[in-house]
Parts: sequence; C-alpha cells; structure tokens
Amino acid sequence: MLDAKIAEMINDQINAEFVSAYLYLDFANYYEDQGLDGFANWYQVQAQEERDHAMLMRTYLLNNGEKIHFSNIEMPVKEYKSPEDPLHYAMEHECYITGRINQIYGAAHEKHDYRTMQFYDWFVKEQGEEEKNADDLIKKFSLFGHDPKGLYELNQELLARAYVAPSLTL
Repeated sequence: MLDAKIAEMINDQINAEFVSAYLYLDFANYYEDQGLDGFANWYQVQAQEERDHAMLMRTYLLNNGEKIHFSNIEMPVKEYKSPEDPLHYAMEHECYITGRINQIYGAAHEKHDYRTMQFYDWFVKEQGEEEKNADDLIKKFSLFGHDPKGLYELNQELLARAYVAPSLTL
C-alpha cells in the first residue's frame, strides 16, 4: 500500500502529464497555423508521450489499490510572437516537470518506498532526455531557424519523428 502523500503526489503528477500533453498540442496547433508541419509533428508526438506517461502512472496507482482523481485542464495561456517561443516554453515546462518528478522520488526515498522509487527511475531518466531534446531544439533553431533554407531543413528533420510507445513495464 502506498503512503497517502505519495499517492496524492502521483495523482497530481498524472494531471500534470495531461496538462503537458494539452500544452504540446497547443504548440502543434500554433506550428500548423504557421505552416511548419514538422514542428507540429514534433509536438504531436510529444503530446502522445505525455499522455502515455500519465497512463503509466495511472496504472501504477491502480495496481497499488489507489483511486485516481482527475482535475480540470486549463487552456494554455501562452502568447507566441515567433516560432521560437514554444521551444523556450517547452524547455521551461520540462524543467518544471523534472522538479515535480524529483519531488515524488524524494518523498518515496524518505518513506523507503523502493517500489515507487524503482518505478520513477525511468521517469527520472526520461526527464533528462526531455530536457536535452528541448535544449537541442532551441540550439538548432538558434543556428538554423532564422534562415529560410535552414528552417525548411529543420522542419523536415522534425517531420520525420515517429511516435514510439514507452517500454516501461509495471
């Protein structure tokens, strides 16, 4: 049985993951409007990943006899003045999510909840990858995104990204 505080934190994280998916779909919508289908694809795939993260956590709670509590998802309130803006918002958001994951991991460590720690090991690693991907996109856009040919090539690169479901076993 999970500690009540840890179960609540995971429930909150499930909702945060769905918020992430919603935010990334908003980015995808913005990029579609800008004619940048590769960037839109990148964030559509990202949204799928975030939904899967939420579902993995949901399954973890259910497997541990816990109830799931969903909360409302607010519309993202972001203003995009340039195609670079969502990239920076994504980096900021991934750092925020990393902090939340670390808090859950820390709480599990405090309670000697090794099962939750083991489950969250994957998410800790995943967040490192998420932050690196966000940083890489910012760097690539900074290098190539202000030149039309470079932006086209970067857009084509992002268009090739395909969704791969996470291979985390519960």
